[in-house]
Amino acid sequence: MKELDYARIGTRIRQVRKAKGWSQDLLAKKCGISMSFLGHIERGTRIMSLDTFHNVCVALDADAGELLWGEVRPSEAVLDLWRPTGQNTEKEAGADSYAMYVKIMKSVAEIMNDA
Repeated sequence: MKELDYARIGTRIRQVRKAKGWSQDLLAKKCGISMSFLGHIERGTRIMSLDTFHNVCVALDADAGELLWGEVRPSEAVLDLWRPTGQNTEKEAGADSYAMYVKIMKSVAEIMNDA
């Protein structure tokens, strides 16, 4: 089982941020955290909460797998398989996706704690 390498996660976050031409201050504001905390995250010296990680992913428009493991995000066709049917709005789809994401991440955390 893979272990999280917080320094590598931070490096990936920094790379995506710099590729967008963003400062640490701008990303920190978009995520609702201090620039100092973002600096720690990028260096791997502090661990962010799941909510903060989600905010970073959303702000950077980056896939969780991309930031955690360096894996490229799946195609939209694959993502459509996960999208529940019968949703009326994009907001509802986003809320359901976030709830699914939280459940998956909690399950992963439990598995990692048991290992």
